[in-house]
Amino acid sequence: MFHYIGKRLLMMIPVILGISFIIFTIMNFTLGDPARMILGEDASPQDVAALREELGLNGPFPLRYFNYVKDAVQGDFGTSYRNRQPVFQEIFDRFPTTFKIAFFGILIAVFVGLPIGILSAVKQYSIIDTVSTMGAMLLTAMPGFFVGMLLILVFNLQLDLLPATGIDSWKHFILPSMAVASVTMATFIRMTRSAMLEVIRQDYVRTARAKGAGRSRIVFRHCLRNALLPIVTVIGMNFAHQLGGTVMIEAVFAIPGLGSHMVNAVRQKDTPVVMAAVIFVAVVAGFVNLLVDVLYTYIDPRVKTQYTKG
Repeated sequence: MFHYIGKRLLMMIPVILGISFIIFTIMNFTLGDPARMILGEDASPQDVAALREELGLNGPFPLRYFNYVKDAVQGDFGTSYRNRQPVFQEIFDRFPTTFKIAFFGILIAVFVGLPIGILSAVKQYSIIDTVSTMGAMLLTAMPGFFVGMLLILVFNLQLDLLPATGIDSWKHFILPSMAVASVTMATFIRMTRSAMLEVIRQDYVRTARAKGAGRSRIVFRHCLRNALLPIVTVIGMNFAHQLGGTVMIEAVFAIPGLGSHMVNAVRQKDTPVVMAAVIFVAVVAGFVNLLVDVLYTYIDPRVKTQYTKG
């Protein structure tokens, strides 16, 4: 197991390098001059040229990328073009907000979506199955920002129960988390239903029924445990995706999270901030996927046997 974990950690290195090269290339070859954006359109060419030299923008592209990687390996990811602060300072300040929204959103989606998906599979072709399937399709068709605006309209403007903007208390995270959950909940319902239906038709489930096992034992011990692998995979993928920044949700609820910070940095062509934010999210997503793979060994003993043999 430790050999596998070490191997996965080493495999993250070329992935991070590839991501950094792609982002660095995009930021350097898109239109716009960071020095001109900082100084304004009325700045003289001499001032713009001096600022470009100060920011290190005049060197050739391969050399600038090589210097960036060399400094990053040493722990120096640069300073922001705008506020001249270390790039990770604002990232570490904003990431907990995005993490809370993503975590609570996934938590709501799991605790609501999984039971509905299980019930839909057990009661296949019933009215419960039909309603849950239609509800999942409806949630799939509704973008997260649209759900967020509906939640604000109902719970803030009409009922005056929950705040719509800010992050001052735990109540401010309820509506954004519900908006995030609405997007992933439909996926969890459909995935759980499909995985459960595939397992329910297996021979060992028929054998358990023939032996007189109770319905709850069959559903939770025999069916759900064997259907968890694809479900856990989808949960991990969605959680890693949400950690990248729920940009539209943060915009709707005026939340100063990592996603809005990245969007502002892209608009301002603040390359060090964008690079550091993307690399940070990629590393966190890599660890989330690794955690999902490790969970496989506790869900399915066959997977653990493969790791041990490997």
